[in-house]
Amino acid sequence: MSLHPTLQPYADAWTHSIEAISELVQPLVEGEWNRRTPCPGWSVRDVVSHVIGMDCEMLGDPRPIHTLPRDLFHVTNEHQRYMEMQVDVRRHHTAPEMTSELEYTVIRRNRQLRNESRDPGHKVRGPLGREITLEEAMRARAFDVWVHEQDLRAALGRPGNLDSPGAHVARDVLLEALPRVVAHDAQAPRSSAIVFDVHGPVEFLRTIRVDIQGRGTLESTPALGPAATLTLDWETYVRLACGRVTPEAVADRVKAEGEPALTGAILRNFAVTP
Repeated sequence: MSLHPTLQPYADAWTHSIEAISELVQPLVEGEWNRRTPCPGWSVRDVVSHVIGMDCEMLGDPRPIHTLPRDLFHVTNEHQRYMEMQVDVRRHHTAPEMTSELEYTVIRRNRQLRNESRDPGHKVRGPLGREITLEEAMRARAFDVWVHEQDLRAALGRPGNLDSPGAHVARDVLLEALPRVVAHDAQAPRSSAIVFDVHGPVEFLRTIRVDIQGRGTLESTPALGPAATLTLDWETYVRLACGRVTPEAVADRVKAEGEPALTGAILRNFAVTP
């Protein structure tokens, strides 16, 4: 195995989730591919199309030349237009076409990972043509595929893998976004601390400290006398952070202590995926 040790956890997480997705969709009949998922505007077919398309881009395949229809109301910005291209081009594919393309893409990506000898810092083409490192790209794929695995599980009534390797990558990715959510987006008071107590298959206690300049930092030490504490289960945390539910829809699963205006602002700004 020539894969750099830094990249191995992301390859393992991607492999675990992509195999779970293949297993979930293999037995589906045609109608089940049209089921709505929690991912706004996307069906089961759309989610799998996105996964295939993004992994084809990791392989260096050219992007499809395709004009999006004008009535896709969930597409509102350039990032979403970029992502929708790989989805819309497959909207009329049959179940066998979908499963065979997924299978073929997974075979190709596994071969690519087996032969991957590039350094984690090697620059590759990311979404919207932005240059990112190979490590960033592989981390993003591990995160993305796990989140979409959860979308499919929700749509198909097959819960599971909330503590898989991809879940732990997702935890780290989502925690990195918390300082901005609390300090910048929710405008938490300066010189304050906000505690997040998450329980379930993935557990953690984290504090966001906002300094006198209004900058937020992530800490693993608990805070005495925090301005607010949010207690919730891991699945709800993911669904909120990935924009799959509104705070109102899961109000019974979130215990918010502190100034209601502050906790409300944090929950309103909690979604961090584009």
